[in-house]
Amino acid sequence: MSSSGEPSSGAFSPFGHAAFALLWTATLITNIGTWMHEVGAGWLMTTLDPNPAVVTLVQASTTLPVVLFALLAGTLADRFDKRRMLIVINMVLSAVVFALAVLVWQERMTPVLLILFTLAIGTGAAFMAPAWQAIVPSLVPRENLKPAIALNSMGINISRAIGPALAGVLIASVGLAAPFALNAASYIVILAALLLWRPTKVPARRKPGSLLSEMGTGLRHVRHNPAMLATAIRALAFFLFASAYWSLLPLIARNAEGGGSELYGVLMALIGTGAVVGALLLPQLSRWFNADATVHLGTLGTVAALLTMAISSAPLALMAAAFMGGLSWIAVLTSLNVSAQTALPDWVRARGLAVFLMVFFGSMSLGSVVWGQIATFSSIKIALVVAALGLLLGMLATRRFAIGKGEEMDLDRHSGGPVVRHYLKPK
Repeated sequence: MSSSGEPSSGAFSPFGHAAFALLWTATLITNIGTWMHEVGAGWLMTTLDPNPAVVTLVQASTTLPVVLFALLAGTLADRFDKRRMLIVINMVLSAVVFALAVLVWQERMTPVLLILFTLAIGTGAAFMAPAWQAIVPSLVPRENLKPAIALNSMGINISRAIGPALAGVLIASVGLAAPFALNAASYIVILAALLLWRPTKVPARRKPGSLLSEMGTGLRHVRHNPAMLATAIRALAFFLFASAYWSLLPLIARNAEGGGSELYGVLMALIGTGAVVGALLLPQLSRWFNADATVHLGTLGTVAALLTMAISSAPLALMAAAFMGGLSWIAVLTSLNVSAQTALPDWVRARGLAVFLMVFFGSMSLGSVVWGQIATFSSIKIALVVAALGLLLGMLATRRFAIGKGEEMDLDRHSGGPVVRHYLKPK
């Protein structure tokens, strides 16, 4: 509480709500396992087939299922009990990841099998993501929503700082199967938290239509919601080009002076560390800059990171670029995520967020393929430079699509049904 008696909306205020603290902690632990898995999969593919076009398929296989299934997943999350849905999906994923770990341990993994497993895990993540995103506003009051989203992003990036570094050490000292085995075990934590969590009962929705009609309603809502549409356009302009260093990072680390799996883990960890620092700075940054200016600053920081990775193979320069990349990433991602959350009413929240996730992961998936092809037919350096130029052009081309306008809209007046056009004007 603040001195005036109003609920606090400081950076750590959401931890005052038990449900948020429980799920945040469990998600942090599980995400450490996920990032160990990401590093393990990326490095494993470089040992199976170091061709850039093949290595970047790991990133593409992670993100493509979200493009294909997120809207269906969001529709299901709006129709059914989100907690039960998350429990079932996490149980299935734990079994899939355990099977992958066994195959790696027995040295029976192939490039095709790894891509198939990655697609399966990405599909599970696609069905989880809208439900996870949609429950955040139910865990904290509205005045705590922005710090809650920032803390969720910070948690992902704390895990990104720990998981990759730990994975690099485990790969070098234990073997490639270790990150996958620990990731499989981490699902037990999130399952326990979901079983302990008792969400508040919500009023029953009106009788839903067919799945296809409900999916169509979600798409129409985003199309006619100016604040949400602007957020999606800005996300596309950023993530399509920012995906370059994510997808090429295993090869950047491999080709660096004295590079290897340990440097790859360190670079991933520094991206996470930069993002954590950025999340801590965001409350102060938001007092100085609005959401648009924050996204512009984050874009320029990403450009600097891409160009540094392009012109230098020195480990220290790459470490500085990774830190800057993480710092910039969190500024853009959190600003866009808050813009999407505040633009959506509860009745269509999961579907609207699913569209946002489709844009995010679709951009990352398409970008991964594009940058891999460019690197294959030219060089990694040229791919990174082209991506940096694309970011600058995208920033200029989308300036008129202002984000953060959802906070000006009165969504509560139309919380019960699929009104699409008429309530979307600002108060």
